[in-house]
Amino acid sequence: MTASSHALRRLAAVGALTLTLAAPAAAQTVQIALGDTVSVETLAVVIAFERAKERGVDFKLTSFSKEDLAIQAVVNGQADIGVATPYSIMQKTKAPVRNLFQVTRLVFFAVADKNAHPDWKSLDGAAMTFHARGSGTEAIGNILAKRNNISFGQRNYVAGSENRIVALLNGQIKATILDLANTNKLKEKGGERFVVLPSLDNPASDEVLFARTDWMGKNADKLDIIVEEFTRLWAEMGRDPGVIERERTKRNLLKDLPKEVVADVTKFYTDGFAAGMFNASGGGAAAAKADFEFYVEAGQLEGPADKLKVEDFWHLAPLEKAAKKIGS
Repeated sequence: MTASSHALRRLAAVGALTLTLAAPAAAQTVQIALGDTVSVETLAVVIAFERAKERGVDFKLTSFSKEDLAIQAVVNGQADIGVATPYSIMQKTKAPVRNLFQVTRLVFFAVADKNAHPDWKSLDGAAMTFHARGSGTEAIGNILAKRNNISFGQRNYVAGSENRIVALLNGQIKATILDLANTNKLKEKGGERFVVLPSLDNPASDEVLFARTDWMGKNADKLDIIVEEFTRLWAEMGRDPGVIERERTKRNLLKDLPKEVVADVTKFYTDGFAAGMFNASGGGAAAAKADFEFYVEAGQLEGPADKLKVEDFWHLAPLEKAAKKIGS
């Protein structure tokens, strides 16, 4: 591992809020499983929970390096609420969880070292690197491979777009899927060395707020507050992405990260909204149907998509109630 890779891992560790779930907290504390590190990219999620805490919903957040671990924590009852994409496991295992709010959408791009892979055809049989097994990045890769009539060779998994950039720049990998912010960073750092390949223009859910059905049944009041605060914040972001930086400063979040990292907060959320990464409405039935089409094509859901039922995957009542109250 290179020195720069070590530095990025230390940076991620500093930014993460990692709490063990081995010792259960008090009954009134909501356990949150986040399928990512706490960073600029997940800052809005933390702020929404902090706002809910101000209204009496105490929480403890555990950050996982792989989203499937966060999903398993919720399915196994170690956590009450998760932030990841649980569609596949919901269908395969009939897991007692339901989606509540669309946190982000899959605005991702396939990038490659131009000398090795100048186009999709050159990736036939070649290695491709994804965020995690079963992740949105792998779903995108599956769809793009299918549409370009190719098959990937070895599949590698490196969590975090920022870490995959380091691997690209160091020549450790030749092709991957990156989010919007890190695709822009790669262009800045790599110049003409890398190419952005034609990608998708119909983003599905990347991360979704979801919860155990038994917990929802016993904690309807807390559930309503949490979904309402997500709905309120996403609506505010749609009008003014600068709200995230103001809330970060107010709450002294990510205080241990370098100034140059947190300086990009407003830009990240401004660019994200412009690119369609965030849905100000929080998703709902329309998002669910778009997700069905995407994940069936990606091979992570069994279709046909038009036969899947929204109620088997989503609990819409809290979002509908929040939207009516807030007027979004």
